[in-house]
Amino acid sequence: MKLLLTGGGTGGHVYPAIAIAEALAQEATVAPLEILFVGMRGGLEREIVAKAALPARFVSAAPLARRFSPAIFTLFANVAGFFQALAIVCRFRPDVAIATGGYVTFPVIAAVWTAKVLRLSRARIALLEPNARAGLTNRLLRPLADEIWFGVADSGCALAPNEHFTGTPVRSAFSQPFPAPDARLALGLEPGATTIVVFGGSQGAHSLNETVAALATRGFPDGCQALLVTGRRDYEAIERRVRAAGATRIRVVAYLDDPRPAFAAADLVVARAGASTVAELAATATPAIFIPYPYATDDHQTANAAVVARSGAARTIADRDLSEARLRAELEAALAPEALAALREAGGGPAASEPRRAIVARVKSWSSQKAGPP
Repeated sequence: MKLLLTGGGTGGHVYPAIAIAEALAQEATVAPLEILFVGMRGGLEREIVAKAALPARFVSAAPLARRFSPAIFTLFANVAGFFQALAIVCRFRPDVAIATGGYVTFPVIAAVWTAKVLRLSRARIALLEPNARAGLTNRLLRPLADEIWFGVADSGCALAPNEHFTGTPVRSAFSQPFPAPDARLALGLEPGATTIVVFGGSQGAHSLNETVAALATRGFPDGCQALLVTGRRDYEAIERRVRAAGATRIRVVAYLDDPRPAFAAADLVVARAGASTVAELAATATPAIFIPYPYATDDHQTANAAVVARSGAARTIADRDLSEARLRAELEAALAPEALAALREAGGGPAASEPRRAIVARVKSWSSQKAGPP
């Protein structure tokens, strides 16, 4: 089977694609498997996909802007990306194309669909929507897809025949046990201390970094240590502030290639509410305080956080309400033994492997059919 994966812009759109590649690579019934990832030229996905050792090609793409001047650039970038992707599709001839989100998927999936219309391809097309609220790109691509897979269940909406709840797949590392003391030692932390991990996602979170740096000057809750993952943009400034404050129980790092040790080390995670972060925390049953990024498209991070908060597995703070005092109060409340136990118990949902199994099952159902929609 030939599998084309596309997604990009943030880790939340790329890591699910890597998880799908891992899952299908272990499935004997689709062997021999040939995988090609198609991302945006100059995007974050280039680095992530290279570390995952996936073959990759890159095309032009731009956000679907609404103002006239950027819209001209968007048009040219996406038209160029469409023809670049069409050439890739015609050479690779995928059997299955799976889009995991991000605006680069628009020209790529449009190219796959066009190749099907021209009878140059019979590829099945699936869109994975990992967020609780679908983005503009996936909404525009829905008519072109054979199936739509949802990462977050919405109990208020009935699914159409070509829609399936799969969950958001996470990488296989999240299925492997990692004792908290070992994870803390690996991260340079004290193995026995209550640990808070502050994580702004693949690109960091400026307001969160600033608030934690201010809190560090006065000390975290008693007996706690912290790991602050700032993102590369803020790292040097925040690290200097924390060092100047003499805060010895906080370690500042720019980026983690693999957040699994940090989640394993954490008694509590403070994070944005991107799709991959939410899925990874759910897979590891890690208690969380979510501070959704308020400028995410269609405010989808707030929707993601609300779903988890309703289940009792997380607390939330709106970014506009974030302050040193509010964060300290929420940390102290969440770290109270009974509260922390309740968060952890509510977070004991599906195993990390279940979304991967669900997606493998959908792809296998396609491979048993000769033509037509699944």
